[in-house]
Amino acid sequence: MVSAPPSVPGPSAAPSSALQKIAAQAAARQKQAATRAALPHRRELPLRVGTRASPLALVQTRAFLTMLTRFCPVLRDMGAFQEHQINTTGDQVQNRRLAEIGGKGLFAKEIHDALSDGRIDFAVHSLKDLETTLPPGLVLACTLRREDARDALILGPGAGGRHDAADAADPYAALPRNALVGCASVRRQAQMLHVRPDLRFGLLRGNVQTRLDKLAARQCDATLLALAGLRRLGMEDRADIVLDPEIMVPAAGQGIVGVTVRESDVELRELLAAIEDYEARAVATAERALLAELDGSCRTPIGGYARLVPGLAGAEASLRLTGLVAREDGSFLLRRTVTGLRANAEEMGRELGRSLRMDSPSDVFAA
Repeated sequence: MVSAPPSVPGPSAAPSSALQKIAAQAAARQKQAATRAALPHRRELPLRVGTRASPLALVQTRAFLTMLTRFCPVLRDMGAFQEHQINTTGDQVQNRRLAEIGGKGLFAKEIHDALSDGRIDFAVHSLKDLETTLPPGLVLACTLRREDARDALILGPGAGGRHDAADAADPYAALPRNALVGCASVRRQAQMLHVRPDLRFGLLRGNVQTRLDKLAARQCDATLLALAGLRRLGMEDRADIVLDPEIMVPAAGQGIVGVTVRESDVELRELLAAIEDYEARAVATAERALLAELDGSCRTPIGGYARLVPGLAGAEASLRLTGLVAREDGSFLLRRTVTGLRANAEEMGRELGRSLRMDSPSDVFAA
């Protein structure tokens, strides 16, 4: 609609116009204050943050809170946050695969129960541990800048190979024939077996230090960990071989920290939106849409990795998304890449997911 041009007031109209403007601003402030007071989850400090109790989860949570106080310095010296460490089912059960006990959402279930019940105000997660469909009433309010999304191969004392002998194009050459790889990820297992069917795999779960200790105790010859976790723990030097995403497609959301809140908590959502990393949000949206379309269980090897590619001569950056589906034994593997606009991240993920599902054997997605 085209507005009519404003009329030019005469000298006597100026004071009246100014008074009307001041009155309108005062009324708007009163309305805004009344709206804030009526918010169902408005509360006094401290804000209660829920997190897993693992060393990596605590490092990520505390880094996030530091970032939040830098953005809002008034919170720094007020005891604004109260940390709630929550022991999840995924952490409690270490001797079985996640698929056997209910899926990767078990790293968030108890935390989200506390969020839904109002026992905590927001929750900090490794995004790759979040289910694609959140519980009713909860939303992903914030994604933080992505750390390196790549996987790292760590060799044990019995591996017999040397990381400096590995070819970048053939990193698994550092592993001897029939090496035992400690791993709980079917995504990693399938991609390695597709290239090296001679390798053997044994279940290895636990936090980063636990897995490294088991490797040092010769319970396996090698293992794989997310490079992001090693970096955040100051243990990047433990990564013997960093795997190119074209060789080992990362998990959707790997390297990204996400924060969930109640959908109705408008005030907290607005605060978190101010520290949102828009690149992380774009790639996470594409990767999680891919995962949702494939609807894979923890038994389905699925990889998803998006990145922004700078445009030429000042053109807008494009979004490049790689998706992967495989059989757990590596006998089938399909990898595809699409490129599009960042604004179309969700639709790109869904279209790629549909394409991968259409051209994969039905048994790949069997429950």
